[in-house]
Amino acid sequence: MNRITELFKIDYPIIQAGMIWCSGWRLASAVSNAGGLGLIGAGSMYPEVLREHIRKCKAATSKPFGVNVPLLYPDIEKHMQTIAEEGVQIVFTSAGNPATWTEFLKSKGITVVHVIANTKFALKAEACGVDAIVAEGFEAGGHNGREETTTLCLIPLIADTVTIPVIAAGGIADGRSMLACLALGAEGVQIGSRFVATNESSAHDNFKHRVIQAMEGDTRLSLKQLTPVRLLKNRFAEEVALAESRGADTEELKQLLGRARAKKGMFEGDIDEGELEIGQIAATVREIKPAAEVFSEIWNGYLAAKNKICSTEI
Repeated sequence: MNRITELFKIDYPIIQAGMIWCSGWRLASAVSNAGGLGLIGAGSMYPEVLREHIRKCKAATSKPFGVNVPLLYPDIEKHMQTIAEEGVQIVFTSAGNPATWTEFLKSKGITVVHVIANTKFALKAEACGVDAIVAEGFEAGGHNGREETTTLCLIPLIADTVTIPVIAAGGIADGRSMLACLALGAEGVQIGSRFVATNESSAHDNFKHRVIQAMEGDTRLSLKQLTPVRLLKNRFAEEVALAESRGADTEELKQLLGRARAKKGMFEGDIDEGELEIGQIAATVREIKPAAEVFSEIWNGYLAAKNKICSTEI
């Protein structure tokens, strides 16, 4: 037991990231049933869809689960009201100012975690009263930090800066990387990309298969003028790269991105023209498996790596 397992009332300090278009109730409940913390990714859901996923997750697991809410969500008031009405106990916020909603959530008795990528926002989140933070390194998929600080550098920086528990994210897909993050000062890990390639992920099969085919160098951090995001290289990603190289402004990039580009790629399976968000660690993922099997491999791999280190003479 540590502060993360105690905070969330879970068996193992492994959190499944709340990824847009990939993290519905099936994935969240599977991870929670395995002993970790599953998260529903609310950023790609209408409020009534989020309500449905929360209710289905409650029916599928008696264990704790949470909801991830990107604070950039355009109709966020309805999401927060839905979360409060449905009695969600854990909320992860990301991509925005933690001061905006932390007090509201805490007033409802909700445990709040905020995702950051630098020490400035780690301190800000702690000052806002969040219960823990996710420190997300440059390797991660989805929303990322403009500073491009790697997980190896970021975790000890954040762990030495704040007093609340730190959850490491970015470049973690097995027990060895989990052990490394805990050695650096994290008390838990958040894993996204590995859980995309699971049976329960709501990602389209085309996207899942593209993930397990990815090699090192197949992703690129893009759209830093808007909100940084790591993309698998495809026709759309190349259009973004060309636009950025010739100095496109934010308005042009917004038009290129459009309203449904992520849905087109990750949920509908358009591998050429869709936005395909994934972390660098996808290069190590080679098989689509049940989430419980992936979870077990991560935890047993962590124990094996820990035992190996402890038994090795230096």
